[in-house]
Amino acid sequence: MSSNPDEVIAPRKGEELNVENLQAYLREKLGLRGTPEIRQFPGGFSNLTYLLRIDGNEFVLRRPPFGANIKSAHDVRREYTVLSHLQPVYSKIPKPLLYCDDDAVIGAPFYVMERVKGVILRASPAPAERPSPPEMRRIADSLIESFAELHAVDINAAGLADFGRAEGYVRRQIEGWTRRYIKARTDDVPEIERAAQWLADNLPPESGASLIHNDYKYDNVVLNPNNLTEIVAVLDWEMATVGDPLMDLGSSLGYWVQADDPEILRRVAFGPTILPGNPTRAEFAKLYAQKSGRSVDDLVFYYVYGLFKLAVIGQQIYKRYKSGFSKDPRFAHLNHVVRVLGQTAVRAIERGEI
Repeated sequence: MSSNPDEVIAPRKGEELNVENLQAYLREKLGLRGTPEIRQFPGGFSNLTYLLRIDGNEFVLRRPPFGANIKSAHDVRREYTVLSHLQPVYSKIPKPLLYCDDDAVIGAPFYVMERVKGVILRASPAPAERPSPPEMRRIADSLIESFAELHAVDINAAGLADFGRAEGYVRRQIEGWTRRYIKARTDDVPEIERAAQWLADNLPPESGASLIHNDYKYDNVVLNPNNLTEIVAVLDWEMATVGDPLMDLGSSLGYWVQADDPEILRRVAFGPTILPGNPTRAEFAKLYAQKSGRSVDDLVFYYVYGLFKLAVIGQQIYKRYKSGFSKDPRFAHLNHVVRVLGQTAVRAIERGEI
């Protein structure tokens, strides 16, 4: 198996697609005549992503993971709907081509979109591929500016005003992620339970409603290879909804491991956020406030929420692995990541800072 998440591989055992059924479906719906060559992107921890080469073109197919029963977390129809509605009003997305809800084709719903080529920054780029500190800072500034731009999308013009229930969003998120953790719990991690209770006891007032991505980070944006400070596409919209944008900020802060964090946290960095030139989490939040015009009070709450949500997602994946639904070896030690995230959340609560 390749360790490079951008180098496509043969589909993992148990995650193969039915080539004949897929070929017939693509011929009927898109007029594609050839036999698709199917490869898999090995990165990612949620919906499965495949590269289709057919008739001299490249497409991307997304489907839920095998054995997943977390409908809202793996709803590819939702992802396709977001992309379809955003296309007229927001340019930084891959073009969606078709959605299929017939499980008889490949065993699950799926959608197909165009492939957007470019640079995706990963957690540990080779030394020769690391941006210089000044360039890294410009990339980070662009990432944050694009984040504010996403939250400024006119949800009415996009036809997404009813895509989620903005009122009560903060409370529902804390209650919902807590229920998901209890359902997926395997090991005893008291720090996670303490974080969940603290969040429930410290709900801030809601800050408004916008389109939110819920998974916005370095490896979900595609950069222009000729100008790394230009974001050409935002990927992985499976958790997008309409809700409180500061909760989205918290999700991104949860990913933002910084250079002075404890070593155990730096070992599970979710992106190249520890490279020189990156802002701290506090600087990220300040720049977001400047770009968006939003007040960013209660940052500890939003950061702890981001950590807690990540921990729950990791716990759900780990339980699926322990139950035998996934053979992906990357998932074997996610229980330790869950514990680290819980410890980090408790430390933020006790110190009162992010």
